[in-house]
Amino acid sequence: MTILPIQEESLEEVFGAVGAEQREVDGDVQEPLPVPDEEENEEGGGCPYTSPARMKAVQGPPTSLKRQRRRVRRSKPVFKFRGNIVGCVIQHNWKGDSVQQWKGTVLYQVPVNPYLYLIKYDGLDCIYGLELHNDERVEHLEVLPDRITFSRSRSALVKTLIGKTVEQMFETEDGSKYAKRGLVLARAPIMKRWFYITYAKEPALFMHQLLDVYKKGDLRIMPDSNDSLTAEREPGEVVDSLVGKHLEYTKEDGTLRTGMIIHQTETKPYAYFIKFDDDLHIYVYNLVMAS
Repeated sequence: MTILPIQEESLEEVFGAVGAEQREVDGDVQEPLPVPDEEENEEGGGCPYTSPARMKAVQGPPTSLKRQRRRVRRSKPVFKFRGNIVGCVIQHNWKGDSVQQWKGTVLYQVPVNPYLYLIKYDGLDCIYGLELHNDERVEHLEVLPDRITFSRSRSALVKTLIGKTVEQMFETEDGSKYAKRGLVLARAPIMKRWFYITYAKEPALFMHQLLDVYKKGDLRIMPDSNDSLTAEREPGEVVDSLVGKHLEYTKEDGTLRTGMIIHQTETKPYAYFIKFDDDLHIYVYNLVMAS
């Protein structure tokens, strides 16, 4: 069974016309789990390790890091995390860099690969996909007792934005601005004021606080937003999910790239999140079954 990728030159091509290269897909079809609804994890970020009672019970270095505890000075408590860490704030070093710590929020555990987590790191807009417990590049992993606090917006604009094509303004270091055209895919889990979005010529998955951007006048919904940039299902059509399928992608230079389809968007049923084996980022492609 084959699926055809969408070329990346523009949003119309990313989510519209079918390209010429092929990706091979195998494996059983599995249905994706829904993003947690708005009422879940509203207080405390949903992290099971943030309550004072549980902190005391689980305090101590992770079992996998016992060898390192003599070399690492810890300024905050460290917690064992054999259970669910979605909604938790984590920090770690990368192998070879013992100085700089990366801190971020665990957004989602991928149902078709429970070892894989989607993470929003502080100060970065792109979403990372990491097998936190297995990736040898991740060192000194800690689950922090930080609490995530939200102020969920009930603005009608929230539903208006999802699934729409937008033009977003970005500011350069010299103060000048430039526009990027993007597609708003969904409201992000856990961090409810943030939205998943992908951009023309940049098919990676990003997160932005689009309501704040809109209030500043740096976001506008494109007039053609009602004309979907992704393939839409016909009335009565059932779209088979490709979530959980493994994928092979032959690049223009002939090299082979492998990965897994990890999520299907609800508003755009042909748009999928893909995690490639050789990349830490998450990508968004419009995938259609080859006839």
